[in-house]
Amino acid sequence: MHAKYKVPGGKLVVIDLEITEHRISSCQLAGDFFLEPDDALEDINAAIVGLPSGSSADDVAKAVRQALSPDVVMMGFSPEAIGTVVRRAITHATTFGDYDWEYIAPEPLEPLEQMALDQVLAEEVGAGNRGPTLRLWEWAKPAVVIGSFQSVKNEVDLEGAAKYGMEVVRRVSGGGAMFMELGTAITYSLYAPAELVSGMSFQDSYAFLDDWVIQSLRGLGIDATYQPLNDITSPSGKIGGAAQKRLGSGAVLHHVTMSYDMDGDRMLEVLRIGREKMSDKGVASANKRVDPLKAHTGLEKVAIENHLVSTFRSLYGLRDGGVTPAEMARARALASEKFATPEWFYRVP
Repeated sequence: MHAKYKVPGGKLVVIDLEITEHRISSCQLAGDFFLEPDDALEDINAAIVGLPSGSSADDVAKAVRQALSPDVVMMGFSPEAIGTVVRRAITHATTFGDYDWEYIAPEPLEPLEQMALDQVLAEEVGAGNRGPTLRLWEWAKPAVVIGSFQSVKNEVDLEGAAKYGMEVVRRVSGGGAMFMELGTAITYSLYAPAELVSGMSFQDSYAFLDDWVIQSLRGLGIDATYQPLNDITSPSGKIGGAAQKRLGSGAVLHHVTMSYDMDGDRMLEVLRIGREKMSDKGVASANKRVDPLKAHTGLEKVAIENHLVSTFRSLYGLRDGGVTPAEMARARALASEKFATPEWFYRVP
């Protein structure tokens, strides 16, 4: 069994395993990490050999940590990263490069259609009807998108949203509210088989699925990092946030919204959570809490989007595609039958 794991912000960790009678019978760790002293590598391999094949990533990390003396220095990886790569080998996890990725370019859609299309495309990937896909969004009207488990009354001032013509909708994934004025945000979705994140914790999978974005932003001169659980940040503030949904069909939906430009004062009129977080700092602090990409680069929104797509294409390959008529028809039906209903919108009043 063989697996690779690129530690977000760190190095590549590679493992080759053999399993005999439900236990790891041989192990060879490799990678471009740094480890001192040299012979600690054999201590790591020895710690893994003999573990049950059903060991969790935490079990493997604990065994490795216990086997190493306090003077061992690990740079670019950790016992937790070793646990992850071992689990990925045992579960036959895949990598980005194992797939033929399809790209769906941004097309203006109504907020309810955006919510429904996310579910439809993820389910199509899970059913094997479409390959792994990267989609960039475009909005036909401004919107507030709340997380699957958020309370409408606690998170959104509906009168404030109506004042600015913002439609309020609920998505299938968890996380916080998204404030989406036209032309002010960059949103993308990844639709992938669950095997891509096999062996990873939810926290690890967030950083893993967005590592290409961190690389792309750094290519624009932005000192971008990933802050657990789900934020993309810079030294001067939050750039964006991610949300994720694992579907029973065998797919993972992962989507991210990054601020390109924003009116922080207006956000406070619409999002109640924004008021609460900023109540002790003053209204102007909302503009400091979020770090828009326009301020970093001076580039047009489409130029940044093109750079993101180009980065993904250079790393993993990406062929141009699109939403099929059948997928769009299903999304429009789902928008009406599910996402527009009071039962869905007020599932948490």
